[in-house]
Amino acid sequence: MSETFDKQATLAGLSLGKATEYREIYAPNLLQAVPRSMNRVELNLTAELPFYGTDRWNGYELSWLNSKGKPQVAIMRCEVPVSSPNLVESKSFKLYLNSFNQSHFDSIELVAEALTKDLSQCAGEKVEVILFKPAAFSQMQISSFDAMSIDDLDIEVKDYQLEPSNLSSGGKQIEETLTSDLLKSNCLITNQPDWGSVFIRYQGQQINHEGLLRYLISFRQHNEFHEQCVERIFCDIMAHCKPNKLSVYARYTRRGGLDINPFRSNFEQIYPEVRLARQ
Repeated sequence: MSETFDKQATLAGLSLGKATEYREIYAPNLLQAVPRSMNRVELNLTAELPFYGTDRWNGYELSWLNSKGKPQVAIMRCEVPVSSPNLVESKSFKLYLNSFNQSHFDSIELVAEALTKDLSQCAGEKVEVILFKPAAFSQMQISSFDAMSIDDLDIEVKDYQLEPSNLSSGGKQIEETLTSDLLKSNCLITNQPDWGSVFIRYQGQQINHEGLLRYLISFRQHNEFHEQCVERIFCDIMAHCKPNKLSVYARYTRRGGLDINPFRSNFEQIYPEVRLARQ
């Protein structure tokens, strides 16, 4: 009962879903944290985590003024470690980045320092931040996952409520990398759609492709934050398919100039950046 109360109180305190005044002067207090434990208790992740990884954010609407008042722009990439006690709530992240718009900074390095300090304080652990100057923008090419898509499977779908029992595996041992562009869930508070592509790499008994696709589609009316959906996918595949090795990586379409890309794995680190066409 106390967990339910804490969850409701935490969600009620967020600016998400409420009318908001946009501020253009640097305001780190706009950042809001959501305890990761809020969802991990439900997934029975109360002891040592079965995965490691990061939440990779890309921010395309970062701007500030230099010491002479001239606008500057950059693309931000930050990595919030999965071990941090908090995730960064996405609307508050957007509002925080907007607060740089009319603020003066003497250098891009000072902007990166401010971002690193503030985001680390919100997450409760050191966050890595990289800022890319306009000269580097052309290097950020759109690409795709090096994986086999399961989206062309000719299946009939009638149920769009989360159903882990769709997952199964059996037969020969295999190493396989699969992807789907059909992931959709909804914001936990506003019910706005969150669109994404998911990448699944595993080693173990072969996962039934049709069942996996049905499972991913079953998120279509499910309400949960991006990071929580990816951890749920990881835990459900481990529970129902029992692979020896597993990575789950979701690339979500951007909203308000931000995309979020949670990565969870029990055997490898996050891959070099690949920006998908829908991002």
